[in-house]
Amino acid sequence: MSTKINKVSVIAFSLVILAFIILNNLVRGDWGDLTGGFSNLIKFWNTELWPPEWGLIFEAQSEPPKCNVNIEFFCSKAYTGMLETLKMAFVATIFGFIGAISLSSFAAKNLVPKSVLVPTRLLLSFTRCLPSIIWAIVFVIIVGIGPLAGVLAMTLYTIGYLGKFQYEEIEGINREPLEAARAMGLRHSEIVTKVVIPESGNTFLSQILFMFEYNVRHGTVLGLVGAGGIGLHIDRAMELDLYNHVMTYLIVIFIVIVIIDFLSLFIRSFVTDESELGESSILTVLLPASLAQKLHKSKKS
Repeated sequence: MSTKINKVSVIAFSLVILAFIILNNLVRGDWGDLTGGFSNLIKFWNTELWPPEWGLIFEAQSEPPKCNVNIEFFCSKAYTGMLETLKMAFVATIFGFIGAISLSSFAAKNLVPKSVLVPTRLLLSFTRCLPSIIWAIVFVIIVGIGPLAGVLAMTLYTIGYLGKFQYEEIEGINREPLEAARAMGLRHSEIVTKVVIPESGNTFLSQILFMFEYNVRHGTVLGLVGAGGIGLHIDRAMELDLYNHVMTYLIVIFIVIVIIDFLSLFIRSFVTDESELGESSILTVLLPASLAQKLHKSKKS
């Protein structure tokens, strides 16, 4: 037993030394660059990032489009930009889900033959293999700068991303309902609407909520390539070196994402018999799902 422990200790120590050597080579042996980087970051934080420009949240923007609301908050750059991002994500999630459920029903091996399954899966793989930001660049070239490019990019990526999850979920459906539907002479579309969706409804709802949050987060990034939303304001602020403006937008994005996570957990609690994460809390939102689940189980025990 002691021999095994010694061997493990030697291997672990060797791996630590190897990692140290590799890290030393990565920084070219000059650890002063690393320590200097931290000091530069602190200086950048104090001089450029903080304090944020709170006027972007609480003051109406002076540039068009004009806002007719009396409350300045609803006319601020942060609010209008974030609202546009939320609209983009919502529309892309809805249309993406419709496209994904339509294609995934032709990619499940328990619904269609291989002659239909293979090309459909290839199509889903193609839409999924490119990141949404690449699709955004493509659509900015096609339709120009604005939210339409972002919606099209997120919709296409949502179809590929959700499509894979959905056809795997469909393949896990019990055979008895599908065989009964075929025996009754139901068409493919009727099997999807009357068997597949009812059997997998809870999972599909979780996928929609997850994809909406995903599209909100990535919608902010798509604005950096001109696809509209709050990301477009971030891009313009970075071009003008207004990093305190960027910090303000990032704070707004963080708050919105946390709120969406809480709402997602709340909505899923109505369709889940026993939530794995229990009641919504700040920890279940900010921690990874696996850690939050372990934390909840430890509280129950």
